[in-house]
Amino acid sequence: MNLLIILLTFFMMEAATWLIHKYVMHGFLWGLHRDHHDRDDDSILERNDLFFAIFATPAIILMYFGAKQTFGYLFSIGLGITFYGIAYFFVHDIFIHQRVKFLKNTRNPYLLAIRRAHKQHHKHLEKKDGECFGFLWVPIKYFKMYFKNKN
Repeated sequence: MNLLIILLTFFMMEAATWLIHKYVMHGFLWGLHRDHHDRDDDSILERNDLFFAIFATPAIILMYFGAKQTFGYLFSIGLGITFYGIAYFFVHDIFIHQRVKFLKNTRNPYLLAIRRAHKQHHKHLEKKDGECFGFLWVPIKYFKMYFKNKN
């Protein structure tokens, strides 16, 4: 049962990420997220990186209280959020933004679609008129763009 809760939480985080990215990061917390769209320096860290701590906090709290309940459902939810955060870090920061040079020349259609959708998102330098707020799931047109070229 705990594995099911972890997996369900992981996949539900995609919807939560879309909502938070569109309405919080591009809304009232735009001041923290802005430098991620308008990078004009070569610094390793940006204000946007503070979202790591903001999003990790509920996962830590859930795992803490869940561990007190002999690793019950709260712990599993916290673990699902944590696994999503790890996936986000590897795909977004390492693969897409190349903070560590990895899979730079991939030909994988799925990874290329994610990268293209994220480029479309970053095309907008202001908080309004954005698109592609998701992370692991992006609009079908980006998948079609790369999967049709595989044949």
